[in-house]
Amino acid sequence: MNQKEFFGFGSISHLVEILRLEKSQKVFLVTGKASYESCGAKKAIESRLSVPFFRFSDFSPNPKFEEIQKGYEEFRQGDYDFIMGVGGGSAIDVAKAIKMFNYDESGKKVPLVAIPTTAGSGSEATHFIVYYRGKEKQSQGSLNLTLPDYAIIDPEFILKLPSKISAETGLDALSQAVESFWSVNSTEESRVYASQAIRLLNENLKVSVNNPNMQSKQAVMRAANLAGKAINLSKTTACHAVAYPITSYFGVAHGHAAALTLGEMFIFNSFVTNEDCSDSRGADYVKDIIKELAKLFGFLTAEETNKYLSSLMIDLGLETRLSNLGINREGIETIIKNGFTPERVKNNPRVLREEDLRAMLTRIY
Repeated sequence: MNQKEFFGFGSISHLVEILRLEKSQKVFLVTGKASYESCGAKKAIESRLSVPFFRFSDFSPNPKFEEIQKGYEEFRQGDYDFIMGVGGGSAIDVAKAIKMFNYDESGKKVPLVAIPTTAGSGSEATHFIVYYRGKEKQSQGSLNLTLPDYAIIDPEFILKLPSKISAETGLDALSQAVESFWSVNSTEESRVYASQAIRLLNENLKVSVNNPNMQSKQAVMRAANLAGKAINLSKTTACHAVAYPITSYFGVAHGHAAALTLGEMFIFNSFVTNEDCSDSRGADYVKDIIKELAKLFGFLTAEETNKYLSSLMIDLGLETRLSNLGINREGIETIIKNGFTPERVKNNPRVLREEDLRAMLTRIY
């Protein structure tokens, strides 16, 4: 499926032509809660809506299945012919899920526009939908159905983003890009997207969080979109698999959780052998990929890159130790028990065993 994308300051103006092109008569609007107004999206979007709309925002930061069902019930009760997802990854994922549920029931593909108001999830560029059943993370999606038909990526909406959220979402994009680059599913195209995202984040993330300006904000928003395009092809790997229980059981923001093990996984993957290599291209290929990644950050070794990633998190104001995040030794076992999402761990270029992850988590304890 080909997505039509509009990027840059002022790109929200294209919403009018999208609605006209789709002949929309009634819009179902999925948004975050307070952030929808505080980031400026409410004024910018609703001033351009000349048709009736209904706003749904009754869901958690990590959406629950029953919350998505509630949104779908609201959708099916109205005669809506267009869906808008406005916000972070959660809002856009809920919008994608409602589109999917409607198609499953009616067979109709309702057009969807994604308008991110954070720079991190890349959800506007992927077909994946993440939600939770209890503490268990679920993922669904279909490339020809749940990749948004349109994406409007306007950096205007992240200019007022709190620095902590900017740091957390930026690290999500960085983790996605790195994991995509070393994923067993990586392609030449996905690595181009991922490498571009890493360069942009390496040059702009710290500035965009600590001394933000329009240029740095635009750069990280482009990077997040590129990272989303990369994982849409390759999927994520072990860092994201481990991140989900850190978020669901201990309340650590998703991007922060993914970055906690990124440097350690860098070192772990650099020691791949023919015996424990998961990538059909072989251990030497994976070692070369890790070296390429280190060079993208400006280093020669995985160890140097690990130190840099740890210092980056500190510079962004985020904790690097599990113990300081309220995770005790028993919590490490909870993460291990729930962090082995088969598909994501399988995507890692080196086989990750429980004892490997335990050693890794102990080192950052």
